[in-house]
Amino acid sequence: MQKNFSGSQQDNDTIAALCTAPGGALAIIRISGPEALSAASKVWRGRQPLSAETARIMHLGKACPQADGASGEPCLAVYMKGPRSYTGEDTVELQCHGGAFAPKRLLNAVLAAGARLAEPGEFTKRAFLNGRMDLTQAEAVADLINAKSESAAHLAEKQMSGLIGSTVRTERGKLLHVLAEVESRLDFPEEDLDWLPPENLNAVLNGCIKVIERMIRSRENGAILRNGMRVVIAGRPNSGKSSLLNALLGYDRAIVTPLPGTTRDTLEEFASFHGIPVRLTDTAGLRETAADPIENMGISRSRDSMRSAEIIFWVMDASSPAAAQESLEYMNSQIRNCSNLIVVWNKIDLNPDPERLPLLSGTPSVRISALRGEGLENLLDVFENRVWHKSESPETECEVSARHARLLESAKSELQQAAREIASGFWELAASCLHAAIAALGGVTGEDANPDMLDEIFSRFCIGK
Repeated sequence: MQKNFSGSQQDNDTIAALCTAPGGALAIIRISGPEALSAASKVWRGRQPLSAETARIMHLGKACPQADGASGEPCLAVYMKGPRSYTGEDTVELQCHGGAFAPKRLLNAVLAAGARLAEPGEFTKRAFLNGRMDLTQAEAVADLINAKSESAAHLAEKQMSGLIGSTVRTERGKLLHVLAEVESRLDFPEEDLDWLPPENLNAVLNGCIKVIERMIRSRENGAILRNGMRVVIAGRPNSGKSSLLNALLGYDRAIVTPLPGTTRDTLEEFASFHGIPVRLTDTAGLRETAADPIENMGISRSRDSMRSAEIIFWVMDASSPAAAQESLEYMNSQIRNCSNLIVVWNKIDLNPDPERLPLLSGTPSVRISALRGEGLENLLDVFENRVWHKSESPETECEVSARHARLLESAKSELQQAAREIASGFWELAASCLHAAIAALGGVTGEDANPDMLDEIFSRFCIGK
């Protein structure tokens, strides 16, 4: 069903944009709108013209034919007649050579032929407005593009399948039936109709509340998979922090020397550990004071990074009993909250008896050799368990976003109040709460979204999507 929203531009004109990343071997120009076929026909020529009869068939032709008859570059074209297209409108995609010049020249020709440059996310916005997807599916397109791990991509694909939207619409439909019952009581108070008992109505509301609560609980897992975890590698100088960074990344990102204080600043890289996106930060070694003012600045930044970390890999030197004891004492003097801590005993290859290293009560510890790669898989297993320690499983039915969770919390609150009003017989107040809850659920799927919210959501997309 087409939705009646208006954006910052007319939604019935023809738009075009480059929808592939610049610099690749191939480039795709997407054109969508009522004049898509006309605009494409002005810049592309083939043996057969693009038409409804040849829709959804790829054609080889020439792009940007010159008026003097000079041949243009080879270009593939496919016409998709609306509503059977991504946007639900007439759409043409032109595939030409990549690089910097050819795609730009072709796009400029399309714009000169009557299209305008698409705004960020406008193709997906039109798909939403034309009923090709709900708002949760549209948001999942951006999540898939921005996914930094296999699990994040899988989460986006589940959302693109419509799982969240269908769940919300099912519960919203139940509430509409309850609202109809409540409002009929208000409209026909003197009629002796076959009303449902208040307990039956509240049973429906309580069932909806349970579904909503389950979806809200999935938010933390969804946030982890979408945004990743901030993991900081910290510890004393020369404990092997940079060696651990390099070992986890699988390449030499940080300079490693036997000299304490080699790392002067924080180093940050993105990685994926067991499908969990991670922003991994290596820090300068911590000590009370350093003679070098630059190293002191690095130590200050290390402490700042630790304060914002969601997980800390505290690296300790296990090369000898004396070094291990000193590392342990220093850690105890620095760390007050161990809930996000994983102790990493490094350099076990230099310890003649690493099994005698102390274990800390309530704090997971792992023995590794970053130099040899020993124990890294065990470290990642402990990390994964630490991340999901609050959840029974990282795989729930669907993981909602922060925006969804806010609206679901609002709906839950309104339904709880509606149940109280129904139990007390205050039908008008119950109807008001039900209207608010239904609107909140409609905001999740976009059925009750306002234009400003849509503009804010789609502005996060890149041009061409």
